[in-house]
Amino acid sequence: MILGIDIGGANTKIASMDGTIIELHYIPLWKNSKLPEVLLDIAKRLEPDKAGVVITGELADCFTDKDAGLSYIIDAVNNAFQNAYFLDSNGVFLKEKKKSIAAANWMASALAVGKEFGDCIFIDTGSTTTDIIPIKNGEPLAKKTDFERLKYGELVYSGALRTNIAALLKTVIIGDKISRISSELFAITADAYLVLGMIAPENYTCDTPDSAGKTTIDAKRRLARVVCADLEEISDEEILSIAKQVMKAQVNEIKDALFQVSKKHGLKSVVTCGLGEFIAGRASQECGLDIISISGKYGPEISKVFPAFAVAQLLRDQRTPLK
Repeated sequence: MILGIDIGGANTKIASMDGTIIELHYIPLWKNSKLPEVLLDIAKRLEPDKAGVVITGELADCFTDKDAGLSYIIDAVNNAFQNAYFLDSNGVFLKEKKKSIAAANWMASALAVGKEFGDCIFIDTGSTTTDIIPIKNGEPLAKKTDFERLKYGELVYSGALRTNIAALLKTVIIGDKISRISSELFAITADAYLVLGMIAPENYTCDTPDSAGKTTIDAKRRLARVVCADLEEISDEEILSIAKQVMKAQVNEIKDALFQVSKKHGLKSVVTCGLGEFIAGRASQECGLDIISISGKYGPEISKVFPAFAVAQLLRDQRTPLK
């Protein structure tokens, strides 16, 4: 059995090459990380013959730099799995640490998508970020680092759960008035999408800003606080309106980057995946692009862990010697 593992700063996702095993573990690396223990448990329970690994968690600010983050994560993986291979941003599986292993989960997904769907733009909207990867002739054309991809519209640091509302909006319309908002971390996109019914409570896998519950009423209270209000001061309709404005702002942000990539590479179709696939789909629709959904092809659970699923399949199909 070949297992795919995607280790991010907030979430670690696993999937077997056939998609029968799918798990998502919320492991914020900056908060007394239990990553080594969780990986040991996964290895003991599942006993994979090989593990294909992609990493993005090296950017977590608990590490002094990316090199320190890579060392921590790679050591944790190698301590748990005997046959672990790390896919880098050049699409090569490596055993030893190299800088090119950093921030490479998009490469696994893009290679798998390019092989199956041909020329397209691959969009993965997860809990924290959105990857926008141009693919031609089966080859991803994106820049190799997050630092570079941010400059070219290939990475938007905006996701379906963890994005601060204050990072998306400076004002909101309430009734017939334009209101400024607080810049505190009072509410996140998960609150808006929970109120809108776009995600279920069980999909709210990250911490809440106030360490309180994940019910709709909890989310409404947090959204009200964005405009410094209690629930007694603001109506349900006004809270719903704030949530809709959050979604519109996030879709517009992703749409602008998607248009930039589409225009540069002359690509007219997209393949979407991730917990926030509904956001990517709406942005793609507003750009007038043809849409293929990974959820529609493989189901929503695989869509949420697609980099892990993709790296497992890539390792299964590996034809060249592993380095």
